[in-house]
Amino acid sequence: MNRREDADLPVFDAASLAEQRLAENTITIVVGPYPAADRRESAHGRSFGARLDEAVGLARAIDLSIAHAEIATLKALRPATYIGTGKIEALKAIIAEKEARLLLVDCALSPVQQRNLEKALAIKVIDRTGLILEIFGRRARTREGALQVELAHLAYQKSRLVRSWTHLERQRGGFGFLGGPGETQIEADRRLIQERMRRIEKDLEGVKRTRGLHRSSRDKVPFPTVALVGYTNAGKSTLFNRLTRAEVLAKDMLFATLDPTTRVVDLPHGKRIILSDTVGFISDLPTMLVAAFRATLEDVVEADVILHVRDIAHEDAEAQGADVRAILTDLGIDATQQGRLLEVWNKADLLPEAERERLDAVSRLSAGDGSRPVLVSAVTGEGIDRLLAAIEARLTLDHSRHTLRLDAGDGAGLAYAYESAEVMARREAEDGSVELSLRVAPERVGRLLRRFGEALTEA
Repeated sequence: MNRREDADLPVFDAASLAEQRLAENTITIVVGPYPAADRRESAHGRSFGARLDEAVGLARAIDLSIAHAEIATLKALRPATYIGTGKIEALKAIIAEKEARLLLVDCALSPVQQRNLEKALAIKVIDRTGLILEIFGRRARTREGALQVELAHLAYQKSRLVRSWTHLERQRGGFGFLGGPGETQIEADRRLIQERMRRIEKDLEGVKRTRGLHRSSRDKVPFPTVALVGYTNAGKSTLFNRLTRAEVLAKDMLFATLDPTTRVVDLPHGKRIILSDTVGFISDLPTMLVAAFRATLEDVVEADVILHVRDIAHEDAEAQGADVRAILTDLGIDATQQGRLLEVWNKADLLPEAERERLDAVSRLSAGDGSRPVLVSAVTGEGIDRLLAAIEARLTLDHSRHTLRLDAGDGAGLAYAYESAEVMARREAEDGSVELSLRVAPERVGRLLRRFGEALTEA
């Protein structure tokens, strides 16, 4: 997981910095307890090693100090502890040797299994769901993001009632499993949690209405929308920064971006789009988070074009791509719809030269309609011009081509043409007349014909 860093570390507020220091001193053991049957069935399309690497990456995303990581192949799942007694005894020895304070188990544990493991190992235990919730709590910056994380975390804690939930004290995400009231192990008040959930849901409705108003105001601007989606750490935010010259947090860590960000981008022939960056997807995302973040993904559902950004240099690129497509399907998005989804093969700079040349050749087998993937490097800028052209091609699949001839000195006509269509090329004759090659949206063809008559012909 020690891959290239895309940007400097984020600037955290005082609470986040305190959490980071706490995490850096929290010696953590990571265990991937994967059923043996998964290997035979190629579950998730991933090797056990790749799944463990991802779990370690999740832990490092909140700065935990990883002292040991291992795969535990399970012949059978134990209802009481998930893993067997032999593995528990082996973990006790490792925990004692490393003086570990936290065990991360890369699976979804039931409340009983979590409690039993904590008692048997005398150490705090969190599962994959709990860890992802903590990451989201650290990353959320907008009011909507913070509310969504809090709602999801409350739903998670409500089922456990093991310890009080720190969000009720601090009203923010992060490290409910490491310190503060969570250490007291007092029983959570179910009624208090339920009341808080109702208040959050009410607040979220208000935030959604505000977002709806913002979206409505954007809809009044004649700009199509383009959304970036992809597996976490695929490089979406780095690509967003490259396309928009913005400074969105872009870091080689999982879930660097949680809150949606939008910017206006100019395409090669003057057309403008609204580009939206979104939260990264991941396999086995807790269902409570999928529901809580549905509003965040509304920009994806509404987008005219969806850019599926893939880390093409990753060993699990295919499996990650399948996970993203599955989530898009769950959102009701038809990935096969013509012109809707465009694959962006990112991190070309990390590929061996021969593989980069092969993929580049594959991506160039396009007829110019944006139907093929585009190979890019958001870091170096390779392929960005082709990507912008492909986006433009996708957005203009139903546009028609025309030629317009204007007399010398027809400045008003020239200005009208530039305002009403995309000028693909301009040629000037010796007599001063101008010939324009235009790409015209269907709803504007009639307007141009009325204005120019026989001077406008189909190309």
